[in-house]
Amino acid sequence: MADDKTKNGRVMRIVLVTSLALNLAVAGLVVGSFASGRVGDGPPRSFDLGIGPMARALAPEDRREIGAHLREARPMGDYNPRQQVSLMIATLRVDPFEPESLRRLVEEQARHSRQIQTVAQDVFINHIAAMTADERAGFADRFEAELVNLRERPKRD
Repeated sequence: MADDKTKNGRVMRIVLVTSLALNLAVAGLVVGSFASGRVGDGPPRSFDLGIGPMARALAPEDRREIGAHLREARPMGDYNPRQQVSLMIATLRVDPFEPESLRRLVEEQARHSRQIQTVAQDVFINHIAAMTADERAGFADRFEAELVNLRERPKRD
């Protein structure tokens, strides 16, 4: 019985870590394609800098300008999220399983995600700081409206 619990606990940890890794990989792919400039002149529709309603409140020209700055900053550097996912999948298939190998890969992915988020937030804040008082007030109004819309959306089951 204790072996079943240990085995179930280990399987559950693997499932949770894999889920986290895949979520981070998807985020990395989205930000990576954006940061590498593989998406037109503007940001992708899902672009939100990790700050949700604030990013949606930006005017399209602001998003384009921020996108251009992010492409220049290259927060992903030479990091290849697709290769990272391939390594994770290969690590999951190794028998015997080596949790420390997966842990290192997940930690590396998390480190890159934090780096991307930090750069994106810095670019965003610098853009806001360069706005005039009137532009910031307009942005604040749109941000407030986004928050109201967010609260009014019906909850999904």
